[in-house]
Amino acid sequence: MSLVEDFDKRGNWFFRYRSYLPVILYPLATIVLLIDFRKDFQIPELTFSIICLSVSLLGLLVRVLVIGFTPKGTSGRNTDKQVAETLNTNGIYSVVRHPLYLGNFLMWLGIILYVNNIWFAITTILLFWIYYERIMFAEEQFLKGKFGEQYQKWSMTAPPFIPKFKGWKKANLEFSARNVLKREYNGLFAIGISFAYLNILKNYLSTKEFMITDFWMYTLIITFVIFLVLRTLKKKTRILHVEGR
Repeated sequence: MSLVEDFDKRGNWFFRYRSYLPVILYPLATIVLLIDFRKDFQIPELTFSIICLSVSLLGLLVRVLVIGFTPKGTSGRNTDKQVAETLNTNGIYSVVRHPLYLGNFLMWLGIILYVNNIWFAITTILLFWIYYERIMFAEEQFLKGKFGEQYQKWSMTAPPFIPKFKGWKKANLEFSARNVLKREYNGLFAIGISFAYLNILKNYLSTKEFMITDFWMYTLIITFVIFLVLRTLKKKTRILHVEGR
């Protein structure tokens, strides 16, 4: 098997399980904290917490800019195979080819940094890069095969992962807040519960007591309430229903 075929095969496998593989970070972070709990970053706890949460929320914002303008017929949450009825090259896709993965990375990066271990951060960032590189390679092979020269022209102007804002083009669709609220409440709650878990673990290692700091308690409560309200609206009503998306 050639290297190109191997990258493509592995990328499609990662694509199918892309929602589950990052969860491996939870046990890894737990092990790192249990074995080597320390403070590599000498920043006041509240300031550090706000910085880490801001990084994760920035990632969520990137996802919001994608989901809010998502046309029908793109991969989205599909896991069986690559899907694309149209090639989206406007909006955030005009400045970066894989904005969803950029958003995912930033969401996890905030959590990774909160572990407060420089070697854990470096290692997991490298693992994420390898992981997403394979997925992006497989997706681009699919898009290149389906859209040909249209894809080639787009790939010459929009970088794969680090945005180049100079090339911004307005999105064709109107922003759909309903689509965002319907699809992204899980990610917001995942941020809240992830930070809360790590905070409880870190406090236990420091004080031998299970406790959560006020900042993360309020964050968890707010994200849980939003999750509960939006999930109820999605499951029990049609308020968040969006025609054609």
